[in-house]
Amino acid sequence: MLVDDPELVQMIFDKVGSSLEEYYRMAVGHPGVGAAISNDDWGFFSQTMLSTEDMKKYVLPWHQKISDVIHKSGKPAILHSCGQVEKMMPDICKLYEGKHSYEDKILPVENAYDIYHDKIAILGGIDLDFVCRKTPQEIYERSCKMLEKTQDKGGYALGSGNSIPYYVPFENYLAMISAATVNS
Repeated sequence: MLVDDPELVQMIFDKVGSSLEEYYRMAVGHPGVGAAISNDDWGFFSQTMLSTEDMKKYVLPWHQKISDVIHKSGKPAILHSCGQVEKMMPDICKLYEGKHSYEDKILPVENAYDIYHDKIAILGGIDLDFVCRKTPQEIYERSCKMLEKTQDKGGYALGSGNSIPYYVPFENYLAMISAATVNS
């Protein structure tokens, strides 16, 4: 469709983008909202869903508008995006105060912190596959190490690399979050 009907592509992005912009305008007006997370998976394991040029043409302008709405309310803006977004990180860092979702196959959270912590808050990142497959002790130790690594520099919030689905062993989830209670 990008080749056959770029005008239709633009219309679709404009319709979805304007709907999201209005949603965030309403959401950030609520007194119980302290920050707003824009959820928009931008990539796969190996690349962004669209070319970098098309991301900048179709996606980024709407994220600029969404970020502006959130910032005008005096609240921080956070991006949740799965996938390989390395080429988009300079833009992400300009628009958002925090980024969530890191995957070990793409960029482990420890590495993401080393690269980006002085530009954007690193949120979550204990890989969901790791939380599912490892022992509670391994999860606890990795979570503690991440908190120790970041305690003097800040810019990190402990959490998973994604939402916690029903199939995550409860004891594994508790192992991750219990690291925060010990390190607080």
